[in-house]
Amino acid sequence: MGEVRNRFKWIHNEFALLSIVMVAVLVLMAVLNPVRFFRIGNLQTMAFQLPELGLLSLGMMVIMLTGGINLSIIASANLSGIIAALVLHALAPPETFAGSGLGVTLIAVVAAVAAGLVVGLANGALVAYVGVSPILATLGMMTLLGGVNIVMTKGYVISGFPSAFLFIGNGTILGVPFPLLIFAGASAVVGLIMERTPFGLEVYMLGTNETATRYSAVSVPRVLIRSYVISGVLAAVAAMVMISRFNSAKSGYGESYLLVTILAAVLGGTSVYGGFGKITGLVLALVILQMVSSGLNLLQVNAFLTQAIWGMILVAVMIGQFYRVKAAARIR
Repeated sequence: MGEVRNRFKWIHNEFALLSIVMVAVLVLMAVLNPVRFFRIGNLQTMAFQLPELGLLSLGMMVIMLTGGINLSIIASANLSGIIAALVLHALAPPETFAGSGLGVTLIAVVAAVAAGLVVGLANGALVAYVGVSPILATLGMMTLLGGVNIVMTKGYVISGFPSAFLFIGNGTILGVPFPLLIFAGASAVVGLIMERTPFGLEVYMLGTNETATRYSAVSVPRVLIRSYVISGVLAAVAAMVMISRFNSAKSGYGESYLLVTILAAVLGGTSVYGGFGKITGLVLALVILQMVSSGLNLLQVNAFLTQAIWGMILVAVMIGQFYRVKAAARIR
């Protein structure tokens, strides 16, 4: 019971802090670049950019809640995107487009999600049954998939998709970007799973205390495999948004996203030790990071400096979490 109270106290504190930070960022942008930052075009651009990173961050968060990490999430997304692109080109070559290509799009999406699911199963099996640590298992999978992706594309970009597929990453419904609706739906579903189902409770239990979870008649391997499958499927959905928005697929897309997905999860209140975190915190963190990213871009800050800033923020947040956990342990 004490663990549950501590978890909700952690969540409440993180939510309040993130709300303050978001307001501070808005004020800062209003001072530094009010005209360009609050322009409708910039806000729309942010609304289209946030979902793909958000979906990847959701996938990372699910694994971090178990006390693990998924370093292969970007490589998995690229594999799913490449498979979808190859299916689209095989069934509807660019030179023979006819109609919107809705049927072909559905087949490509199913193939991509299946690829993400298989990668998730492989990661989960390595961690749950072989006993490989999550960081080594997913690092190995990242390297493997990186090589497979290059072989499949031969290092080239696969471009030219039918209009139905392009709608996934570029369309709007009643003025709302379709990718944003996908992210909102995925966030709601994952939130319900984590907060309202026995599986979600088992994930939090596993991240909080693996030994106690094993003695609570919970199948730890089953929880781990389901977690990695969810992560793989979310990576595949993110890939559909990403390659649709770019109208192309490539082996190296989104490589810089790996750091930011971890940063978004940690900044949103997900403990690096597992067991603590909530979807609302992640969403707030994503909004903050997107605003900062867009603001730095408008101020023409060097992209490499921006990446260094993300790294510094991640290190600072992790140090803060470390001392908070130590302080909480002393109080108990």
